[in-house]
Amino acid sequence: MKLQTLLGVLPFYKTKGKGNPEIANLKNHHKNVNNGDLFFCIKGSEVDSHTLANEAVLSGAAAVVSERELELAVPVIIVKDSKRAMAVLANHFYGQPSSKMNLIGVTGTNGKTTTTHLIDRIFSFRGDQTGLIGTLYVKTGDEVIASKNTTPDSLTLQQLFGDFVQTGVETAIMEVSSHALYQGRVHGCDFDIAVFTNLTQDHLDYHRTMEEYKSAKSLLFSQLGNTYNATKRKFAVINRDDPSAEFFIHSTAAHVLTYGLSSDADFYAEDIQLRPNGSSFTLVTPAEKTHMDIQLAGRFNVYNVLAASAASAAADIPLIKIKAALESIKGVSGRFEQVEAGQDFSVIVDYAHTPDSLENVLKTIETITEEKVIVVVGCGGDRDRTKRPVMAEIACKYGDQVIFTSDNPRNENPEDIIEDMTSGLTNVNYSVIIDRQQAIDQAVSIAGKGDIVLIAGKGHETYQIIGNKVHSFDDREAAKSAIKRLK
Repeated sequence: MKLQTLLGVLPFYKTKGKGNPEIANLKNHHKNVNNGDLFFCIKGSEVDSHTLANEAVLSGAAAVVSERELELAVPVIIVKDSKRAMAVLANHFYGQPSSKMNLIGVTGTNGKTTTTHLIDRIFSFRGDQTGLIGTLYVKTGDEVIASKNTTPDSLTLQQLFGDFVQTGVETAIMEVSSHALYQGRVHGCDFDIAVFTNLTQDHLDYHRTMEEYKSAKSLLFSQLGNTYNATKRKFAVINRDDPSAEFFIHSTAAHVLTYGLSSDADFYAEDIQLRPNGSSFTLVTPAEKTHMDIQLAGRFNVYNVLAASAASAAADIPLIKIKAALESIKGVSGRFEQVEAGQDFSVIVDYAHTPDSLENVLKTIETITEEKVIVVVGCGGDRDRTKRPVMAEIACKYGDQVIFTSDNPRNENPEDIIEDMTSGLTNVNYSVIIDRQQAIDQAVSIAGKGDIVLIAGKGHETYQIIGNKVHSFDDREAAKSAIKRLK
């Protein structure tokens, strides 16, 4: 595509330098630039790539998008906001790919990963070719690649959507983080269905207040549009039981479907029976109802199932197919995942890294056993400090023995993080073991028959970030090796 043809979708810009080169691709990292690429200069929190524009040109960039004038040997397109320009141009360059498939976005503090996987299973069960973008990975059919962010930047996202279209994806499901919404990473995405799971404390290091956090989440629903197209209906699927439900309902002009645990919701569960390895309930919809028997434990997973069911029904998937798909699912990586290595006690690994998610998991464990509950938990460094004492208090409230340990300390001292967690505790049922492997070893060594060890915070992650280095570490493998050593 010629540069001037590509720029035709930008309403206002200035050009420094002449030429109309053929644009081979779009890039926002100078080290990835090849001959003929258009390079975007982005002001990041750590690096301002305006300073790297010349390196991009030396690597072959045919033109540069910038927020200021630069002295370069190629045309410089000067815009007010290069991130916004990148979203517009990427959407155009890759042919508005999100409009060529069904696009479902899921946002909320907890439950995004599980809910997107449930929706993916339902649409796959119907026979759709699906694409999945989220915390765990990017998946197209059976092909899986690692994710760097829960929601990629707008350029990467449009490239992925373009690849999805090329490979025949009919429905794409993605997790949409509050950071992504606030930073405009999903600008240009034509969502058909938006799902809200819940809103609890998290990311206050970035959003500062819960009101700002809530406002960021609401952007997904306000961006569904303000018109009613009978051939391409838009739906907002809202957790009726969340205190913020009305706020999100009023944030959108789209058709609204609610879900919850009471008949006030459009989709609700009644006669709930919780088991150690799953739950059963009657799923009631506006049109019919059916008995559900799922292999996902905990009341929070009932909510996830309701969210996925409502989103799928909005896409005209019959309830009988929704039921069959959901009852076939055995679990999601790092979400209430049981570790089996021949021991006579249970080990559960969960991604619970917010106060609400930790409490939900521990309440679920409370219904499973009357024996001892041992909790291994920490908090990430360079993140919201205000949730640290709250999580520690929850761990001590529901756990019989708690071991506070290092999570991903990043650039903070692990001892300082744990001091933030424990300084106000009145409980005495805890100990501190900084080394995470040693903490897991200790938890396993004191577990008796029928006890449950919960290792919380990292879930599916296969690494630990200490300083600026990423070390291999998997809670599941750490637990297995601890059990083997015990034997």
